Amino acid sequence: MGELRCYCFIDKLQPQFASFLGTVAQGFLPVPGQAALFVEVAPGMDIMKVTDVALKATDVKPGMMIIERLYGMLEVHSDSQADVRQAGAAILAALDLKEEDRIKPEITSSQVIRNISDYHSQLINRTRHGDMIVPGETLYVLECAPAGYAAIAANEAEKAANIKVLEVRAFGSFGRVYLGGEEKDVDVAWRAAEEALRTISGRVPKRGRE
Repeated sequence: MGELRCYCFIDKLQPQFASFLGTVAQGFLPVPGQAALFVEVAPGMDIMKVTDVALKATDVKPGMMIIERLYGMLEVHSDSQADVRQAGAAILAALDLKEEDRIKPEITSSQVIRNISDYHSQLINRTRHGDMIVPGETLYVLECAPAGYAAIAANEAEKAANIKVLEVRAFGSFGRVYLGGEEKDVDVAWRAAEEALRTISGRVPKRGRE
């Protein structure tokens, strides 16, 4: 039986995060207000079975299916929260697992860079797929594991504050979130991102297994 690493339901995609997904997704692009589900499994090829089950269970659209050496990640979305939840339930049933079998998110790094310098902002902007950060603004970077949880961290941060979504990487060994904006807004956003991850239940894997 495969391993359920991430199982993450998002009730309402925020405008910036949904638009960001539209710049990186290779499947059917989500729009603001839709519900979404991020699922990560190991071994990576098991995501094929997960995708097949989800798309046959209900009317959801796949935005991303990424297969790496170790992990596979799927994102599906729909106007209907019920359809997304039903797709998730079908995935869990096919894997013979429960939602609680997912790994509990771990925050591996959380940093706030205030009054970002000119050249630092240029380095960030060269590699981002979302908005741009300008000198003098505040930058927040979050790293978490498993990677898929970066999605809900970014979405909940945008719910809480008027910030810029610069980059979100929700696949691989670690997930990363880059946010920017005014200091007062970023200070609200980073707390919301961390709290979103802390409230997700799951199992804690043994050290050395990851």
